[in-house]
Formats: sequence, structure tokens, C-alpha cells
Amino acid sequence: MPISNLTLLDYSEITGSAPIALRTHGWRAKCLQRLVRLDLPVPKTVALSFNAVRAIAAGQLPDLGGLVGRFASDQLLSVRPSAENSDWGGPSAVLNIGMNDERHAAISKTHGEAVATALYLGFVQAYAVHVARLDPDLFPLGEPCLPALQAALYDFEKEMEEPFPQDPKRQLAEVLRSMARAWEGTSARLLRQAKGAPEEAGLGLVVQAMAGGFGTSESGAGVIQMIEPVTGAPQVTGRYALGGQDRGAVSNNPQAIYLTRDPRGPSLEDQDPESFAQLVRHLEICRQKLREEMQIEFTIVNGQVAVLDALKVQRSSRAAVRVAVSLAEDGIITRKEALTRVTPRALSELLHRQVDPRGPREVLARGIPASPGASTGRLVFTSTAAQASASRGEPCILVRRETSPEDIRGMHAAAGVLTERGGMTSHAAVIGRGLGVPCIVGATGIRIDAKNRQLHTGRHVLDEGELITIDGTVGEVLRGAVTMLEPATDRWFNTLLDWADEIRDIGVRANADTPSDARSARNFKAEGIGLCRTEHMFFEDDRLTVMREMIFADTGQDRAAALARLLPMQRSDFKELFSIMQGLPVCIRLFDPPLHEFLPHTREGMKQLADALDKPLSEITRRAEELAEFNPMLGLRGVRLGVTLPEIYEMQARAIFEATIETAKRGEKVVPEIMIPLVSAMREVELVKARIDAVAAAVRVAKGSAFEYRLGVMVETPRAALRAGEIAQHADFMSFGTNDLTQMTYGLSRDDAGRFMSYYIQAGVFPEDPFHVLDTDGVGELLLIAAERGRRARKSLTLSICGEHGGSPESIAFCRAAGFDYVSCSPYRVPVARLAAAQLTLKAEDAAEEMPDLR
Repeated sequence: MPISNLTLLDYSEITGSAPIALRTHGWRAKCLQRLVRLDLPVPKTVALSFNAVRAIAAGQLPDLGGLVGRFASDQLLSVRPSAENSDWGGPSAVLNIGMNDERHAAISKTHGEAVATALYLGFVQAYAVHVARLDPDLFPLGEPCLPALQAALYDFEKEMEEPFPQDPKRQLAEVLRSMARAWEGTSARLLRQAKGAPEEAGLGLVVQAMAGGFGTSESGAGVIQMIEPVTGAPQVTGRYALGGQDRGAVSNNPQAIYLTRDPRGPSLEDQDPESFAQLVRHLEICRQKLREEMQIEFTIVNGQVAVLDALKVQRSSRAAVRVAVSLAEDGIITRKEALTRVTPRALSELLHRQVDPRGPREVLARGIPASPGASTGRLVFTSTAAQASASRGEPCILVRRETSPEDIRGMHAAAGVLTERGGMTSHAAVIGRGLGVPCIVGATGIRIDAKNRQLHTGRHVLDEGELITIDGTVGEVLRGAVTMLEPATDRWFNTLLDWADEIRDIGVRANADTPSDARSARNFKAEGIGLCRTEHMFFEDDRLTVMREMIFADTGQDRAAALARLLPMQRSDFKELFSIMQGLPVCIRLFDPPLHEFLPHTREGMKQLADALDKPLSEITRRAEELAEFNPMLGLRGVRLGVTLPEIYEMQARAIFEATIETAKRGEKVVPEIMIPLVSAMREVELVKARIDAVAAAVRVAKGSAFEYRLGVMVETPRAALRAGEIAQHADFMSFGTNDLTQMTYGLSRDDAGRFMSYYIQAGVFPEDPFHVLDTDGVGELLLIAAERGRRARKSLTLSICGEHGGSPESIAFCRAAGFDYVSCSPYRVPVARLAAAQLTLKAEDAAEEMPDLR
């Protein structure tokens, strides 16, 4: 179809209706062409290609006579940037090119001196600042009047030593040259590269006839869209400014009026219902034909609507989900396309309360957004205080320099966590994400005064008990309480994920250690538990003392006696998990951490333990020193405990099997998966397997019940990956603990790496933090070796990852390509994984369709 109102201008030629491509003319030109093809009233437009703009920057101007000749002789023009991606920005638009003394006089006669002066003054100010590059302070945006215009023209002539240019062609030439060169500048290049633009990104320019918002009382400018940008609900929103010319006229303009009828003031619908109805029709056409919710920038001139531009509506994550599902349900896009329109990580925001972006906020400090969501609570500085606050029903924010395993109960009790130190893989970050608790780590500009229980920021000193809000989505600490948005796990959210489940071809389980975690996993439709870390169950007060009794036992018999007291507690834990998961698989990792983590680290704590165990303080201190290790991560932990202190694993196995039998009596069949942690050798697995099999046989006889179970290993050491073929002979499954495997492969402490990791990434040593994004080259090669050798030895071997990487779209892509059966991640990352897996399946289907048929 010929496009009468839009002309393509390359450097050397003009073509009438040739199609515009994003990669040659940019998003704005492409969008305007689409609007013209939809018969929307777009003012006459000429689009300059990337090549033309590069030539202009190099000093080669196009035929300006031919360009200007495309418009009426007295037509005012605008020039706007048109990069390939709207997010990449560009130089500021310049309006009313062609305004001069002659046009001022002509417009004064037809529309009045005030209108003409406002147009001329605005152009002089924009030209002086953006084209001539004069000091903006010399050309302030004040009330337009003739003296102000005369002063601006005088100041321009004084600074430039020549009068303000009167020739419209020269004005246009200088605008084009300035905008082209601004795009090529170093600061502009760095700014757009920070937004994801390639270094060679080009800029197109759009020259458009001004549809000025001056004329009768029905003339003005505005923006309009059909959804509320935070919620995505259908709602006409925007503003309209009488006498305005572009979207700048309505932003922060108290004189701008509403679009729809509103009791708070006048509206466009009241004043010009025909134009309002026409704009709504234009939006409906855009939604149907462009298959998107658009925001239209428009002007009205003497009652005639002109569409200057259209942009995809900027929206929140919750709005993006609702819009995608609504478009699919209305048959405008397919379900598959709806799935591709939502970024997986954006779903994290919908699972938690969020700070309402429409409300005010006073930022006290900033840090690393380690766990999404927002919460308000009173400041507390210890885990004990957090638990006390929770017991009173008062939300609190736990503030620590950095957290440790001893803070687990406090983190469970807190509404949010803030630490002075740490990175994305620090203890606070990992636990916070696992619990779904908003968390900020590595906060800059704060200092914790533990003695006086105060938090010092740059300008404030906050005492314990004061109210703060943390926004773990963006990493901001806010003063007081702010307006919140509730989680958006609504119909739109669940519909989108149901569509994802119909498509994805890799399983998604959850890491869940408690009944609360398991319930969250079920709510988010995880397909089972891929990692239950049993050691977290021992930090409860009633269990911790018994655990310490076991640690201080001198003989195996004494250890067994202490463990016998823990047995019913563990059995109860597993029964509840099995019941919640309702027959879905539950993978239970046997006891993993070094024993010293269960001992107090302060002298006061040691003394309390001596009282509880009725032992001399010297014996408590001596035993703690014996258990201390130079490098606990590489010491007596995991399977090494199971081999040297077998009573622990025997108790846990018995608890699992007895819980299995009791759950089965209620009609819920369970096949528990028992996982041995930190294996390095086949013989370790043989020893532990023999003991677990023996316990299983004993329980079957004692209870008179049959049951099945699966035994597997957690691959966390490079040697286990390399010897996977041997180990697989005794394992039904292998689950890769990529946190520790990364740590051991790199020889890096995940808790300390954050101190220098940013420097390594900046220097290009690592492309990403390997604890945050799976290293598919190094660690990934170990996974591939283990998968190939393991399945060669045992074809039915189940493969998965259950480390922190499990919820990462990049890691899921790797696992899917490697033929893994499932990924497991924290409950609050399950929706992210479900959507990411579906998108990867769709991407693979598209790639397969593009492959040539070689038959």
C-alpha cells in the first residue's frame, strides 16, 4: 500500500513507500510507518536512515531543498531521534524548526502575539541549548512574553557573535548536524551501551510536520493509553494540555486536564467528546493491529486529531503479565507469544509485596537487591530481638553486619533482612531468597552500632525500634512506612504459568526444608522437593540442646541415645513434608554441615551450654576447640560424618522410613529419595548405602510393612563428577550441588568472593559472578562429564541440579540442553523456572522449524 505521509530518505536517494526496518531507520520511523498504514492521522514525515545520519555527522548533508520541499513552504518542523531500540535514548527532540521573525509576525496575525511568542521563544531556547550548545542558564524556561523573546535573541547574538538564523533550511541543517554528532559523542555512546546497545548502534532521525497545539480552545497536546501502568487493568489514562505541542507539555504540568470525565476537574471527554472518542478508536486499532497496548502522543488542532507518535506502554511486571494474558485471551496474540512477552525474572516481583512506584519514598541507603519484595518493620539488631518481636506480632527488620547459621531463626522471624556486608551469594542473600524474605546486602553508607543498637546512615541515626522499609527488588532502604502493593499471584499470573506448564519439557522442583517451605512449593506448583536440607531442622531450641548432647557424647552408644530423642522429631518433620507434598517426590539430603556449627561461639554461650549439659566449662571449651577446623567447608562434614559417625545417618534413615510407612497408612503412597551429600568416592556410597539398606530391612521387619525408596548422591566435588561412572553403579540419581561444586572448582569461598568479584568482572576475568550465574565452561564441563559417564554406567540415572543456580534461566537452558530431568530451586524461584523452561522449549521449537529439511 503506498504511504503518502511518510517518505524514506537515505543519504543518496528518496524512496516513496519502501518498507522501513528497525535496523536501518529505527523504532520511531518503523512505528510511524505502521500507524500510517493503519490510516491513522499522522503528520507528513520524512525518515533519515542510520547511514544518512552517519553521513551528516561526518559533514555530508542531504539535499535540504528536496527534504524541505516535501512540506508546505510555511510548515514548521520537528526532528526526533529514532534508534533501533527506544530504551537506548537519543538526543533531545527539537520542535518548531522554521520559526523566525517572519513566521512570528504571520502567526501573531492569525493566532495572536502570545501564541507566536511562545512558539518562537521555545524554539530559540531549544536551539541555543541543544544545537548551539550554549549555557542553559542564559536561556531559562520562564513565562513566555515579548521581552523574554527579545532578550533570548539578544543573548544568542551576543554569545554566537551572529544573529539567530532566520533561514529554515539552515536551522534544519544545524539541528540535524547537532543531533547526529551528539549521538556519536563519547558520553552518549557510553550511556547507551550501559542500556545494552551495541557499540556500533545507529541513529535514525524523523523530520515531521508540526501539528502544533495552537488554534481554537479545542487545540492542545496530550498522551493517552488504555491500561493502568502499574496494575495493567483496563483504564484510559493520560493527560491533555491546552495549547501544548508534545508530551513534554503534559508532564508535571498542573494545568493539564484529565482525559476521561473526573470529579476532580475538567476533562477532554467533556470539552471535546468527538476527539476523545476518536483517540480511543485509534488505540483500539493499535491494540488489534499492532498487537500491543500502546500509548499515543497526539495533538488537536481546531478539533482535528493528529497522532505524532506511539510507544509501547511502559508497565510494571504485574501489568506485563496481565496484558500478555489478556491479549492472548482476546485472540490478538497466541498463548505461546504471551509466554515470550514476560521476562522470567520479572515474576519474582509478583510473589512479594512491592513498594508502590506511584508513592513518595525517602531513601536512606542503597545496597545489593539480594532477595525481591518489600517489607516494613521496626529495627532490631539481633536474632533474639527478631524472634521476640515476631512473638508480639510486630514486624521487624533484622539488621546485621553479616548473617551466620546462628541467625536462621531470626531471619525466619523477621519481615526483612539488611546487612552491611555481603554479595549475591552471601549467607543472608541465599537464605533470604530461600525464605522469600526481602533482603538487601552490602549496603553502602550505613554503619551499625551494635553496642548502642543504632543504625547510622549518611544523614540520620536510627534507634532500635524505629520504623524502616526495605525494598529488596531495587536495593533501597527507606525511612518509615510507605504505600505497598500486595503480591499479584492472581488469575493472570496463574493462567500464564499454566500455559507454561503445558509447554515446558524439563521438570521443576523446589528446595524446601520446612513445612512452610513445602506449602510455598505446592502453592507455586513445584513438582516435588528436590532438596530438603535436614540440618536446618536441628536449629530449633528443643532440638539444638539434644543435638549438642549428641556432639558431646563419648561413645557410639551415648550418641545413639541422644539421637533416639531426635528420632521422633525427625519422623514428625518428614511425615508433615510427605503429607504436604501429597505423593510428589521428596528428596531428603542427609545431615551435611560440620558439627561445630551447632556450638556457641561466645564465652557466654559456652557457659550456658555447660549449665544445660551439666558439664564443666573447661570440657565444653575443649570439645569446641577439638571440633574447630581450619577450613570447615573441606573438613568433617557430609558423607564423611556418615562414615565416621554412622549413628546420625541411621537415625535419619529410620525416621524417613517410619514416616513413609505412617504416611502410606493414610492412603498416600510415598517413595522417598535419600541423598548422600559431598561424596567423592564410590566406597563412601557403598558404606552408607549398606547401612541405609540395613535400616530399611530392619524397619520393614519391625513394622511389617513394605516400602520403596531411592538412594542418590549429591555431586559437589570435582572428583565425584569425574568418577560419576563408578558412583552411578550405586545411585538411582545424581543431583548437582552447584554452589559447592563452583566453590571447589574455582577454589573460591562463596562467602568471601563478593569482596573482590566486582573487580574481576570489570577486568574481564569472569564474565559474571560464577556463584550467581552458572559457569557453563568450567563447572558446566564437569556436569557434562558426570552426566555422560553416569548415564553410560546406568541408563536410568536421574540427573538434576539443586544449587542456587537452579532457578536461573541460563542454568535451566544448560540443564535442558544436557538432558537433565529437572532443576530444583527455592520455592520463590519456582515460577521463574517454570516460565523460563517454557520459553526455552519455544525457542528450541522455533530453531527446529528454521532448520532446512535435509531429507
